[in-house]
Amino acid sequence: MAFSYDNLWRILEAKNMTKEDLKNATGMSSATIAKLGKNETLNMKSLEKICEVLECDIEDVIEFIPENER
Repeated sequence: MAFSYDNLWRILEAKNMTKEDLKNATGMSSATIAKLGKNETLNMKSLEKICEVLECDIEDVIEFIPENER
């Protein structure tokens, strides 16, 4: 199972936000932000915080990449 947060980075860029801004706005740790950069899985609470701060839906942030498309 693989995920991509490329859409998240596009949203941050459109909002002129950095990863540090996201970290501060959500209260997430640097380790959690690093997981995003590595396309690793996050818990739903972290995804919820991101969606609240960016005022978007979860499908705007994360994309599932099927095994045969990697």
